[in-house]
Amino acid sequence: MAVTRRQVLAGTGTFGAGIAVIGAVDHLFGGTTFGDGADAVVGPARETGYGPLVPDPDGLLDLPRGFRYTVVSREGDPLRSGEGPVPGHFDGMAAFPARGRNVRLVRNHENRQDAERRVPVVHGLTYDPEGPGGCTVVEVDAAHRVREERVAIAGTAVNCAGGPTPWRSWLTCEETEDKAGDNGYTKDHGFVFEVDPYQHGRTVPEPLTGLGRFQHEAVAIDPRDGTVYETEDAFDEPFGLFYRFLPKNPRGGFGSLRAGGRLEALRVPDVPDLSVVQEPGTVFEHVEWVEVPDPLARETPVRLQDFGTGVTHAQKLEGCYWSGDRVHFVSSYARSEEGSHADHYGQVWSYEPHAGRLTLVIVFGPGADTGTPGDAPDNICTAPQGGLMICEDGDGAQHVFGVTRRRTVYPMARNRQNIGGTGTPEWGEFAGITFAPDARTMFVNVYTPGTTFAITGPWHPL
Repeated sequence: MAVTRRQVLAGTGTFGAGIAVIGAVDHLFGGTTFGDGADAVVGPARETGYGPLVPDPDGLLDLPRGFRYTVVSREGDPLRSGEGPVPGHFDGMAAFPARGRNVRLVRNHENRQDAERRVPVVHGLTYDPEGPGGCTVVEVDAAHRVREERVAIAGTAVNCAGGPTPWRSWLTCEETEDKAGDNGYTKDHGFVFEVDPYQHGRTVPEPLTGLGRFQHEAVAIDPRDGTVYETEDAFDEPFGLFYRFLPKNPRGGFGSLRAGGRLEALRVPDVPDLSVVQEPGTVFEHVEWVEVPDPLARETPVRLQDFGTGVTHAQKLEGCYWSGDRVHFVSSYARSEEGSHADHYGQVWSYEPHAGRLTLVIVFGPGADTGTPGDAPDNICTAPQGGLMICEDGDGAQHVFGVTRRRTVYPMARNRQNIGGTGTPEWGEFAGITFAPDARTMFVNVYTPGTTFAITGPWHPL
């Protein structure tokens, strides 16, 4: 194990919000480095990011001065297709180019059986009639007016995140292991499905079984060889695994993943749980991939199967995305009281396939305005202006935070919608953060009440 140490402490305060990032952020997006690799500490800039958040008089979304939002879509409103009301529980999302300057958004709905607003059952697009989840497609024009809004797939369950493919489709992931007969379902769940955001009748409501059956969170694809990387957000110990799927048809294209392939799980020798790695810049020069014995988990959940040599687990494996020549994945937090081997407030890891190298890039600190230290990164993406955008998912006020190339942290948005209805405020988490292809608009969801926002303003390099 080779270790490089770069410590960066950055913080910002607005409405009491605070977060710290420790690590070499340049690993993520090719920014400047410290040169000789010596330790460095960087404090908050005099004005970090785009400045302090300005309270929204309408009580929806606080943004920096000069930025504005448009409410694109809200749960309960009628779908333009006439198929029913907009479903609830907005989660993962991606933006695809459409005609002119239009943008097509594919949006997950993380509905369980108790969901108030289920994804409407649509003939030819429904996997399990008893499944309340799925995806919707929303096309907006340059003024962020909705031109189309319809069901893209239905009859799935707990559609959490997913990821775009290089051939402009969306992989939606079920975060459940329920089988036929559980909770009223008529088919097995815990799969990945491919959704075409363009052609209404092209989506096939059948699972990509080769990618495994487990509590999927997100996926990312290496555009060079089609390898699919997957995170598993398992709720109990032993926690989830980080996977790769080696497709039989590496050339890609819509439906290519149906040809099958080999599913493998990450093994870091002598590291049973990634939470024990606490030092940003820690590098594992050689990791192993172990074939999954039964990807369909017919009898035993994948993470509990006998791999022979053992595999490496991690709590709350969430966001997963491809950037440059490597895949990045997020562990939102780890708590020893819940079964993790150690504690942290969030990690970002990178894996470089060409070198077989795994690196702990960032470690996050707690949000300062909450009662517990569990606030953590969930959905995460690189920003065209440089750096990262991070959706916070925890207790207390919920934010979108940005991280600059210089490793300072700044608030980008705060949800002001109180969903508690009691004396104790509650705020819905952010999810599905993504940028329009022209980089002028940032789209993001609030999970509940389900709301899709389009955010524009004076974006500039950071």
